[in-house]
Amino acid sequence: MPLPQTDTEQKYTYADYLTWPDDERWEIIDGVAYAMSPSPGTRHQRLSLSLSLQFGNYLKGKQCALFVAPFDVRLSERIGFTDEKITTVVQPDLLVVSDKTKLDDRGCSGTPDLVIEILSPSTAVRDIKLKFDLYQQHSVKEYWLIHPAEQTLLVYKLDKTGMYGAADRYAGNDQVSVSLLGELVIDLAEVFAE
Repeated sequence: MPLPQTDTEQKYTYADYLTWPDDERWEIIDGVAYAMSPSPGTRHQRLSLSLSLQFGNYLKGKQCALFVAPFDVRLSERIGFTDEKITTVVQPDLLVVSDKTKLDDRGCSGTPDLVIEILSPSTAVRDIKLKFDLYQQHSVKEYWLIHPAEQTLLVYKLDKTGMYGAADRYAGNDQVSVSLLGELVIDLAEVFAE
């Protein structure tokens, strides 16, 4: 199988993805391959670590599980699709899964409950538009978009119609209640601390 290329007519599957070099990060959305490089920068890594600590400490001993990139999330229209039929695999920066039957040795097969993407110049457009639509289509209950330079957070929640409503907006020193996970409150002052 040839190595993937972005913006190609070729449609790829998870089976193709499994043959690509381990030292390259890719996502496939509806059969189109997207490079995940360059690697995230220092600010991105600090934000990810801070969020991981806050979520991870709260979730310790609870049913839900936190995962951080790189961690494959395979999304398909039907349960039980073979690798050759799965045309979407993404690597969110962070995700929370409450249904442990979705987890296997290769990652998550199915919809996470919460997905967090930290915007970077190389992925921002894809995260804001393409992944927004993808996560809404697959009923991810909460989708968080973090703008590192602006120190802002947008939280999209599925409404009763299965669509994301207007974003809850947070910035700076705000406290973010994660009602999806009970009593968890994320301290953005810690997240955005340099």
